[in-house]
Amino acid sequence: MLFGQSIFQSVLERLKKEDGGEAEEPAARRVSGFTTGLAFDVMEGVSAASQRVGEAYFDNLGPEPAIEAPPPPEPVMPAHLARIAPEEIAAELAISSADTQQTLNEKRRAFAKVNHPDGVAQPFRNNANRRMTIANLLIDEAMRRLPRA
Repeated sequence: MLFGQSIFQSVLERLKKEDGGEAEEPAARRVSGFTTGLAFDVMEGVSAASQRVGEAYFDNLGPEPAIEAPPPPEPVMPAHLARIAPEEIAAELAISSADTQQTLNEKRRAFAKVNHPDGVAQPFRNNANRRMTIANLLIDEAMRRLPRA
């Protein structure tokens, strides 16, 4: 083994000599004090594309097609978000004197699942916010009227 070469490099040189070829000077010189061999020191005979780690597969892709994406469609407001009158929301909730605290809480959750402002498109959040505010007021008022147990 020659001084300053890794074991792998010295084996490659020995194999070249046995095949009858002369050992060439390595393309990359070793840095003094740097004792580990690096893969790029012995990448002789490997294609240039495969030497670019992480980029070799790009050669097989070809040119990128010039496809222009269509503009996103305008969101359409769901019909229920257009109903913002308290009477319409009360009719949707169908609060009755037979409701208990548990059924009122279930109605609140079900209403919020469909109407919460975080779950609708940005242009319709004001309507959703208003619907949720009115629904919460109606349900809170119904809960205040429940008999205390």
